Amino acid sequence: MTRSTRLARLLLTATATVALVGGSLAFATTASAKKLPKNGVEKPTSGTIVEAGSTLLEPLFNLWAAGYSTTYPAVTIQPGGGGSGAGITDATTGLAQIGASDAYLSPTQLTATPTALNIPLAISAQLIVYNLPGITAHLTLTGKVLSSIYQGKITTWNDPAIASLNPSVTLPSIPIVTLHRVDSSGDTFLFTTFLSDTDPSGWGKTLSFNTTITWPNAPGNVGETGNSGMVTGCKAITGCIAYVGIAYEAQVLQSSLGYAALDNAKGQAVLPTAASIDAEAAAFKKVPSNGTISLIYGKAAGGYPIINFEYAVVNSTQSTSSTALDIRSVLEWAINPADGNAPSYLDQVNFQPLPAAVEKQSLKQIATIQ
Repeated sequence: MTRSTRLARLLLTATATVALVGGSLAFATTASAKKLPKNGVEKPTSGTIVEAGSTLLEPLFNLWAAGYSTTYPAVTIQPGGGGSGAGITDATTGLAQIGASDAYLSPTQLTATPTALNIPLAISAQLIVYNLPGITAHLTLTGKVLSSIYQGKITTWNDPAIASLNPSVTLPSIPIVTLHRVDSSGDTFLFTTFLSDTDPSGWGKTLSFNTTITWPNAPGNVGETGNSGMVTGCKAITGCIAYVGIAYEAQVLQSSLGYAALDNAKGQAVLPTAASIDAEAAAFKKVPSNGTISLIYGKAAGGYPIINFEYAVVNSTQSTSSTALDIRSVLEWAINPADGNAPSYLDQVNFQPLPAAVEKQSLKQIATIQ
């Protein structure tokens, strides 16, 4: 399935959209949002909210857990990792109240669990990381080159396909060692979506995208668990290449690893910065009311091509009204620009806040949790 077809099918499931009007996002829907207190956050009852899933979102949830409990000490947020696949499963089966995911719920998952919501919380991005001692410049890479690397068609760093993208860099002749996630991972979903979008007749046709895939037998490929595992694994292997969530950028740099500028859909080599992530997000002019959309490989000039919504996966039907209230309160706080979506939290993990209209969209989903 092509990306345009995939998005079209997702958009057909939407009951409302967010439209870009006059350069800013405008919200369009007939539903009314739940009336909230003046500060935008309902007062919770008491208890523990268990969160599990995305290791990309985990560092932010750790910050949120401390910040939320400072204001609302009666409720404890218990963050956990495990990967996006685990977060989705735990939330839909009741093992966790909030499942964190970099990947949106598929149509199959939404059909299987009609009460499941995926609620955008913030905007993130993914780094392509490598271990090449002595190379201080940010290498330029493309999706097609990455596809060939992970398929084992490009096996050394001085391959002409890489060298032609980096004419001012003297590349070593060492072997490339590809790292991938072995857990069910939203980062894998993002990376393989990028490869599918940029190499549709190759990767897209034969391997496609998901939170887990059957990886090609590239020479020396290595499996790792979690984003921290990808960083430490890459640090230990000269010549490695890996995909890592931007929340781990500080860990990447502390490990003396480099990360690439990626060619976007306009053919521009772009680094992941606040400006380039925001530019890419602005290219997506319609967002379904359920938040289910890929933000990868948009048409924006200056946009970084691997970005995503970070999602809270929540069952809209909870066992008690007090649990539902506590979940709503946590999520209302998390997406509030004065609270969890403030720069004081997001800047620590290099995330970007939700556009105002998408925040409203998320609030409407949160209001359905009962």
